[in-house]
Amino acid sequence: MSIRNLDKLFKPASVALIGATARERKLGAIALYNLLGGGYQGEIWPVNPKYDELMGLKCYRKLAHLPKAPDLAIICTPPATITALIRELGALGTRAAIVMTSGLDPVREQSLRLAMLKAAKPHLLRILGPNSMGLLVPKLGLNASFGHLGATSGKIAFVSQSGALVSGVLDWANAHGVGFSKFISLGASYDIDFGDLLDYLAGDIDTAAILLYMEDIQAARKFMSAARAAARSKPVIVLKAGREAEGAAMAAWHTGALAGSDAVYDAAIRRAGMLRVYSAEELFDAVETLTHIRSQRGERLAILCNGGGLGVMATDALVSSGGKLAELSPDTVIALEKALPRGWSHDNPVGLPGDAAVQRYADAIKPLLDEPQADALLLLHAPTAMVSSIDIAEAVTPLIKATSRTVLSCLLGGTTVAPARQVFNRAGIPTYDTPEKAVHGFMQIVQYRRNQETLMQVPAQLPMSATPRRARVREIVAAALAAGQTVLGECRSKEILAAYGIPVATTRMAADVEEALAVAADIGYPVALKIHSPDIAHKSDVGGVALDLDTPDILRTAAAAMLKRVRRMRPDALIDGFTVQQMARRPQSHELIVGVTTDAAFGPVILVGQGGIAVEVTADHAIGLPPLNMVLARDMLARTRVSKLLAGYRNQPPADIDAICYTLIQVAELVADIGELAELDINPLVADADGVIALDARIRLQPGQQRDRLAIRPYPQELEEQVTWMDQPILLRPIRPEDAPQHMDLFHALDPDDVRLRFFTSMRELPVSQLARLTQIDYDRAMAFIATHTGPDGKPETLGVVRAVADPDNIHADFAIAVRSALKGKGLGHILFEKLVDYFRSRGTEALVGEAMARNKGMQRLVKSFGGEVTPSEEPGVVNLHIGLRAP
Repeated sequence: MSIRNLDKLFKPASVALIGATARERKLGAIALYNLLGGGYQGEIWPVNPKYDELMGLKCYRKLAHLPKAPDLAIICTPPATITALIRELGALGTRAAIVMTSGLDPVREQSLRLAMLKAAKPHLLRILGPNSMGLLVPKLGLNASFGHLGATSGKIAFVSQSGALVSGVLDWANAHGVGFSKFISLGASYDIDFGDLLDYLAGDIDTAAILLYMEDIQAARKFMSAARAAARSKPVIVLKAGREAEGAAMAAWHTGALAGSDAVYDAAIRRAGMLRVYSAEELFDAVETLTHIRSQRGERLAILCNGGGLGVMATDALVSSGGKLAELSPDTVIALEKALPRGWSHDNPVGLPGDAAVQRYADAIKPLLDEPQADALLLLHAPTAMVSSIDIAEAVTPLIKATSRTVLSCLLGGTTVAPARQVFNRAGIPTYDTPEKAVHGFMQIVQYRRNQETLMQVPAQLPMSATPRRARVREIVAAALAAGQTVLGECRSKEILAAYGIPVATTRMAADVEEALAVAADIGYPVALKIHSPDIAHKSDVGGVALDLDTPDILRTAAAAMLKRVRRMRPDALIDGFTVQQMARRPQSHELIVGVTTDAAFGPVILVGQGGIAVEVTADHAIGLPPLNMVLARDMLARTRVSKLLAGYRNQPPADIDAICYTLIQVAELVADIGELAELDINPLVADADGVIALDARIRLQPGQQRDRLAIRPYPQELEEQVTWMDQPILLRPIRPEDAPQHMDLFHALDPDDVRLRFFTSMRELPVSQLARLTQIDYDRAMAFIATHTGPDGKPETLGVVRAVADPDNIHADFAIAVRSALKGKGLGHILFEKLVDYFRSRGTEALVGEAMARNKGMQRLVKSFGGEVTPSEEPGVVNLHIGLRAP
């Protein structure tokens, strides 16, 4: 369930408080006091058999005695009473409840959870809590909480898993004049969780930014779908508690040891296009910044200050945070020469003298606002006795408001500069107390922009490659599990990688020294020899690896010494023999690690970084959530330190970055295909200018197909279908991010009138951001089927597309369709639409709905051919389209 009936939670016409009391400091008394004190205009009905009246209100003995079913019920009664109350409220017609009750018995908590949800489900009654402090909707005067303070109205929604933080944030917000559209304490999240609230708040016109205080996530896929959708429409800022690694995986697996849970949360937040912060103060600083940012594409900052020390402090903070000072262009320097006295710095930061007049500030800021090399401007000012800070603020504010450039300000001081800060605040100019905070605000913009660009960027097409040999991999996995084997050795692991197009060094098993000699003669010297044992994770730790063996005699000697050494160091280990590997001599290569581990919250995650035997010591890695594309893979790699080495230096040529990224993508596809794959280490993956090659690999399996284990639904390959149209084969399949170039070609193949019929406006080009939305869909909520074939040039060609996006409750799905103008009227639209109807019917969606221009008779005929209805819309020249999908 998602946003169903949440309007009753946030916009109730009536509220019943069950467990209301006159006893001071009791939950029911505080909650009633808050309901009465917030200015709420709806009905308030206390319920308690011990009272006839409470705080001037009639008190009802039973729920059945209420005038009617309340929209919202607040429950402050003991745990044993909750389930029966939920059942009775649902039967009455109540559709939302806040359970403030805490102190639940941990032993019985799960049974209570199931009982509450079972009682609520038949009535679609939504539950916030238990152990929730409640919620506030200041615009309605609704304080349905037991907090010690109310909240002022604003445009920020705050959602917290911690009741203690709720109280602290209310204190902070009241002291700083920060207002809220919604203020919500989740509590134990038996029903309503982060995913539900993100879905609701994404469409809430009263909310401009969403703040989350998060401790853990239960339904990762639902959360990621909601988060990605919300982050496309407004800033979502996350304060995640618990940054220390929790429960590191067993040391046998490099990836498991490196991928701590906090790093996975960080990857999920980044993937969703949200911004992570690390303190409550940063949380609200980020709101101050992100709700006022303007156009910004880079990370170069120009600084204007009235003191050298301020500029130095800001520069230090910027460089240490990874930001860049903008270089001033010659035209800007010439303009500043005219505005500033001789002896100015002629560089960025631009320093004004301490006695600079108001006009000098205005004259200096103008060229900096036009500086093409700067992506944002920071104005630093310390008060002086010679000029008024408020006069400066009033002089430069009109110039700042007229620019499209992001401008941040720092006014150093207290009461002296407070009026100037108010001028900037009223103008929507982010204002900070210190240079370091201002620079941190700028870097938050930079990181947020990076996350948003990753969310929106159109990926390049994948290199042409053979289809993975999935059937063979499933055979290997099934055989291993049937034999009770959960850890695959190097040879089998490499066979799986090779089946997915990942280059591997030729490796073969040998039961003893003589067989090793025969294998080496077959594959050719030089070779590498490794001990093969299911009990030895890191072979090099026990001297189980010998490299560059050039002759049979050297191999025989090395094998004998290896056996002796390993048996001495690990007498308990079962030794199956050796692996003999073709020696890969890549003198200008880099050792990487690529791996998979399974996170408790988000399921499988991918890791890439610097590899080798010291991988835990270097701790240079990045984590991403599958599935991946070229944009996401490049972003992962760019977040590692080794990426700078991979780019090439001095006489070292750059590595084949595409080959590394392709490996990451194929590993992600392997994870999506093989539900039993729990862990994977490829270490090292050698990379150089000629590509990549996996020298060692190891896979761990988890018996039992793990369905829906990925936090983001992967490409649904099972929906691909080959059909015949116009006596030619075409492929109907879900759209992929890599289809963007063909999708743009499809747009260009539409006549201008067809573009107007499809998009309700004239468009000559499809914006890149919209192209990303059309091709990078959330398969868990949306579907777009394309008809594709090989064009005359031998490349894929998209002939048409049909798409629909379901609401979070899967009731309605809004659809649209487009077919190349030259192919209209040939039945392709009917084939595509039938595919869409069948799909959404299979997932239980109630209806497909849409809009069309009244003159679009072709669309109307198509809808009617599937039993749909066409009705007039309130908007002139538009009709509503509706196709019921459920059988009577």
